[in-house]
Amino acid sequence: MPEGRREQRPDLYSGHDPATRQGMAFQRPFNVRQIAALQAELTVRWHGACPPAVEAAGDEFDGLVVQNHLYNFQLWHEEDVARRDDLGFERVYQAKRSIDRYNQRRNDMIEEMDKALVIALEPPESGCPRNSETPGMIIDRLSILALKEYHMAEETRRADVEAAHRESCAAKLERIVRQRDDLTESLATLLEDVIAGRRTFAVYYQFKMYNDPALNPQLYRRSKMARRSSRRKAARNG
Repeated sequence: MPEGRREQRPDLYSGHDPATRQGMAFQRPFNVRQIAALQAELTVRWHGACPPAVEAAGDEFDGLVVQNHLYNFQLWHEEDVARRDDLGFERVYQAKRSIDRYNQRRNDMIEEMDKALVIALEPPESGCPRNSETPGMIIDRLSILALKEYHMAEETRRADVEAAHRESCAAKLERIVRQRDDLTESLATLLEDVIAGRRTFAVYYQFKMYNDPALNPQLYRRSKMARRSSRRKAARNG
């Protein structure tokens, strides 16, 4: 996408009736390029020093974006650990449990971002096409692409591999940058269309069934077995 076109993109709230922005979950106009830049900046910063448990952000919505990116960052590196076969069972087991936990939190943040945008943008309930992806889902994809871009760029600078590897990774990096650019543009267009009433989105509040003891059969069956065992033990002792 030509750089000039990006610079000409209007502010998402330019000319928009302020009355429809009451109850906004963030304090400044929503700028998609700033969100993408924040994700890239945090990726570099966190690779230089361990990321904090909670990263301070400029406003409430930025805070949700940062937390989502933090969980993706942690997920990425635990996935790397989980694929090693030289660390022993216990470390890989812990990585798998961490992946499960971070993935749940990452999805929670997607829903929180979408809830904030529903409050801020008041998307139409009907009368226009409904986007299959929510803005929160797209921001999450941008987060993952920021991590891909960083790590692929690292591969292009490795001195311990042949030139063919660096060249192959450089070509992949170009595609990742283009994909991230196009996705950023698509998100900005979606939000403009929502504001103008040309398109809408819905938040369905997905459920990770494997994390819910009431929905995962492995968990609720184990719980029932434990209760039965406890009752039998109590009966014997009684």
